Amino acid sequence: MGREATWEALIAGRSGIGPITKFDASAFPTRFAGEVRGLDPESFLDRREAKHMDPFVQYALYAADEAVRHAGLVIDREVTSDTGRPAEGSYPADRVGVYVGAGLGGVTHIEKTHALLLERGPSRISPYFVPQIIVNIAPGLISIRTGAKGPNLSMVSACSSGAHSIGEAARTIERGDADAMIAGGTEATVTGLGIGGFSAMRALSTRNDAPERASRPFDRDRDGFVLGEGAGILVLEAEETARARGARIIGQLCGYGLSADAFHMTSPPPEGEGAQRCMRMALRDAARWDVRPEDVGYINAHGTSTRQGDIAETMAIKAVFGAHAHRLAVSSTKSMTGHLLGAAGGVEAAFCLLALERGVLPPTINYETPDPECDLDYVPNVARPAQVQVALSNSFGFGGTNATLLFRRP
Repeated sequence: MGREATWEALIAGRSGIGPITKFDASAFPTRFAGEVRGLDPESFLDRREAKHMDPFVQYALYAADEAVRHAGLVIDREVTSDTGRPAEGSYPADRVGVYVGAGLGGVTHIEKTHALLLERGPSRISPYFVPQIIVNIAPGLISIRTGAKGPNLSMVSACSSGAHSIGEAARTIERGDADAMIAGGTEATVTGLGIGGFSAMRALSTRNDAPERASRPFDRDRDGFVLGEGAGILVLEAEETARARGARIIGQLCGYGLSADAFHMTSPPPEGEGAQRCMRMALRDAARWDVRPEDVGYINAHGTSTRQGDIAETMAIKAVFGAHAHRLAVSSTKSMTGHLLGAAGGVEAAFCLLALERGVLPPTINYETPDPECDLDYVPNVARPAQVQVALSNSFGFGGTNATLLFRRP
């Protein structure tokens, strides 16, 4: 559980996919997912608090705690920028914000409360119900927990939510509205409604006999994505203030792009046209830091293991990078984590930063049979030592909403 255990499993190529244990999935076409296992909410939350929080909020708080601790971020709760000077090495409370998004929010408590309503009537609905399910309760409770009084909101943009949150957090710092931001995504949709809804769309893999081999991005025999859950949260700071407080800097977010497909609710446009524009915008943004397209050495692909999605992203990468596309390493960590929806962009941004810091590229596991329409270097099955200087992370969501983040070594 946590950053180091997740990274260790990732580099070892170990799948986190298995049979669903959170509910009886025996009647569902897909009976497996990437569940969060072994997390005891009462190890970091008061029992009463934990009882009234949906899992997507619990995951967000756990991830935010770890991010803040690792960053050594100290917020002076008693001081704002217009009331005094904070203690040395800390930020005034109003100079730290929280942007944490999700795609769907509190699905677990929506299901439970609806069942309770039908069984026992409206008088049994909890007064906590609405705060349990709204997406912005995640950054709200992180701010209460940390004392961060700066900008606070949620991006709700399907599978791009986490990446949009990080990109917009960086722009908030650049505008001067904050010195530091806690940003990312969270999701907990391994529920009857979550699995059932995506199954009804025929979007999920049905390899029930081999769950750990079901997520196979870019492989010819892929048959759909695998639903996952969790949270990925980063601490972003203005370089000047980070260095002044002696922060350990592991990477620089130097490019951010976002676009709309304006094409279809769930399918990508031909040749990934929206993804192309998104990546190009991120590269234009990074040009002010003298980052060129040929400097990119690794792409953490959106790579969901769907037929059209993987082809469209491959075509988009080739269109944007030209001949350099075949010199790039491109992997999909969703092959091991499943698709975390609104949390994916946050988790995969963290994977990019760790790859840059540690000189190892995570693999695409279950890559067994090449697809002629997906012909890039997908780091098949085994992690690869590589001193990459620039990494790019793609996130594309239903509704045709796209986000790209570009990082470089500090």
